[in-house]
Amino acid sequence: MFTAQRTSLHRDGDDLLTAGLGLSGLQAMAPPAFADPERPSSAEVRRRALWANWRGIADLAPAGGYGTLYGSVATVPGREFHALATVPGATQPHRVLVQVPDDFDRARRCIVVTASSGSRGIYGAIAVAGAWGLPKGCAVAYTDKGAGTDYFDADAGIGIRADGTPAVDRAQAVFAPDGAAQGIAFKHAHSGDNPEADWGRHVRQAAEFALQALGEAYPDDAPFDFASTRVIAVGISNGGGAVLRAAELDGDWLDAVVAGEPSVLVDAPGARSLYDYTTEAALLMPCALLALDALPQPPLTAQVAPLWAARCASLRAAGLVDGTEAASQSQSALAILRGNGWTDGALRAGALSVGFDLWRAVAVTYASAYGRYSADAHPCGYRFSAQGADLSPRTATAAERAAWWSDGSGIPPGAGVGIVDPGAAGADPALSGLQCLRALAVGDGADARRVQAGIAETRAGLPRRGLPVVVVHGVDDGLIPMAFSSVPYVDRAQAAGRDVHFWQVPHAQHFDGFLALPDYAARYVPLLPYVYAALDQVDAHLDGGPSPRDTTVNSAPRGNAPLAARHLALPASTPAR
Repeated sequence: MFTAQRTSLHRDGDDLLTAGLGLSGLQAMAPPAFADPERPSSAEVRRRALWANWRGIADLAPAGGYGTLYGSVATVPGREFHALATVPGATQPHRVLVQVPDDFDRARRCIVVTASSGSRGIYGAIAVAGAWGLPKGCAVAYTDKGAGTDYFDADAGIGIRADGTPAVDRAQAVFAPDGAAQGIAFKHAHSGDNPEADWGRHVRQAAEFALQALGEAYPDDAPFDFASTRVIAVGISNGGGAVLRAAELDGDWLDAVVAGEPSVLVDAPGARSLYDYTTEAALLMPCALLALDALPQPPLTAQVAPLWAARCASLRAAGLVDGTEAASQSQSALAILRGNGWTDGALRAGALSVGFDLWRAVAVTYASAYGRYSADAHPCGYRFSAQGADLSPRTATAAERAAWWSDGSGIPPGAGVGIVDPGAAGADPALSGLQCLRALAVGDGADARRVQAGIAETRAGLPRRGLPVVVVHGVDDGLIPMAFSSVPYVDRAQAAGRDVHFWQVPHAQHFDGFLALPDYAARYVPLLPYVYAALDQVDAHLDGGPSPRDTTVNSAPRGNAPLAARHLALPASTPAR
């Protein structure tokens, strides 16, 4: 099941959680430098990947409370076990990684298994699972769930080795797709496997690899198996969806699940697929936001208002909104979104995704993944490339390629890779491509049916009976609104008698990492403290404590003050009866 296996030691200034950076190193604004920018070592790309993934997930600003009020960046020495794994029927592998701390509790065997959020690389859940499990003496098992940052430069024929460094020899690349003639390909979009359909199986394989790694680490205590080892699954965002998919798999291998802000699709009232509401938001939200006041900054309203007004005019010309001027057109767009289930809180937080072009980025990648299209066959003509100042495609530099595995998020734009839109033109250059993407969600053409079939493969089932599950979601989540995902999932599971509990967190949006922005820090509380608290509760419950309960947290914005316990109002464990 596992190939390309390797083991590395992380001690004496190079620990498992931060690669020796500690909190101050993670807070540094510049990433750890490579001694040779074009030829980094595996240790250098690992350290930089940890820095990037911590900062992408957690709020590390001094006033945000990480490491003091909640969370941990403790120095945890230990070993890492790396491998590639492939689920039956797939053509491309996913990465699996197991971190085994030196103080692994052999008397109370535990594994925390996780999946990267978004499309991040193998360290994409370090701040979620590693920060909670490693200081407690648990092994932590990770999967990139068939996404990740194994980019392939088709122009140069260079990919990424198993150790994260550039692979000049195509045979050594973790991902080297056939049919990529130009530009840049990456696993989530171009594996040909629709990896989201297998996210639950990816999580289970990571847990199975953890049992193997523990057997290698402690042969005198072998065998390690699911019967004798506690396994708790946790993830946020897409990783949260992945652990919920793992919860439905047969067998008694999993003991508890915590899913934060999960992207999950179920067959229940109110549920919408990520692709459906993402393409809707990409098209309509820029216009609709003109009708809302008090938007968080950035994006700076004064700078983007002319662009958003141009979108309103484009939508009116296409017959998608009503009105004769931007004000009435934006009210029309807002009414459509509200009518389709968007709350004003989600829309305000969604301004961030508009400003950073996240809606289009997600839609372009997922259309390719769901339809299993190759790198040169996107149904809307998009492709990916390094870009010049005028956004025209160019060849990537050696220094850019060297940093992809560390710096990339798994979905361009970012890390020097951009989206090439061949249809861009006019005052609203993105419109034509966005209309094509939206048609794949709601149309009836051959490509639309192909994408919709891929979406149907990702539909989640019910968790195993008796498996304790806690779902944690921010009420103001603007990327994965809980009305489309967690609410219908929980309603369906509870109606079926499953042991599922729901924590709703007012004043929380999707991205803790963006709380470094002052206006976001003033308005929103981080979600990670509640994920950690849910892990504490399910762990105590497995030891005989009370079951978690549904709750709506009494959180409060911190304004200009440092984050304090009173702002979080974390749910307390229910005392045993």
